[in-house]
Amino acid sequence: MQTAKTLQTERVTYLTSAEHKAALEAFAKSRGESVGNVVREATARFIGKPPESEDEAEALRLLANELNDAVPKMRASLERSITKLKTTRIEVDKMLRDAGIRK
Repeated sequence: MQTAKTLQTERVTYLTSAEHKAALEAFAKSRGESVGNVVREATARFIGKPPESEDEAEALRLLANELNDAVPKMRASLERSITKLKTTRIEVDKMLRDAGIRK
């Protein structure tokens, strides 16, 4: 596993537009990361070698487990919502017909 120290041994300089630099800095700031770290991650993913991180892999496993637990609950909630909306539509339609507003 590479550490931050071993990752930061070489310097790379590249030219970009002021707008791109500002966007990159804003993105890094929004993530609470350095521009260098964002560029390292992006280039590692681009060349197909994501940085190895046991913490990141564990976090992804935990997130996947949470999603696996949450998706059936979300699906059931959506199905209940759809049923309730259909029932409500029928009730409103009946009320409008009874009031003579809808034929």
